[in-house]
Amino acid sequence: MIRRIIAVSLLLTPAAHARPPETADPALAPWFQQLHQPRTGAPCCSVADCRPTSFRQGPDGYEALIDDKWDVAPALWVRVPQDKILDETTNPTGTAVVCWIPGTGVLCFVRPAET
Repeated sequence: MIRRIIAVSLLLTPAAHARPPETADPALAPWFQQLHQPRTGAPCCSVADCRPTSFRQGPDGYEALIDDKWDVAPALWVRVPQDKILDETTNPTGTAVVCWIPGTGVLCFVRPAET
């Protein structure tokens, strides 16, 4: 049992130490904190795991660009699972937002506000 607790603690430690990007707007922190995954209701994480991103829409749905904002090089396009799209969320950032964790993938995706 103790080994399981230690293993879970080690898995959660990187997420606990994640920091928001230097350009993050602290006024948006409450908005990021209220984001929850559509199917599970689990948090999308925070501004530390969510970033404004470029996106594209193809025949199979949305793709989000994961790049140096997440310390990923070279940049890669990842498919956004349909069940990770937050449809009922207003987006005050002015651009698409993806919450992504290496090894886990897309947690949430918020489209930009439609004009």
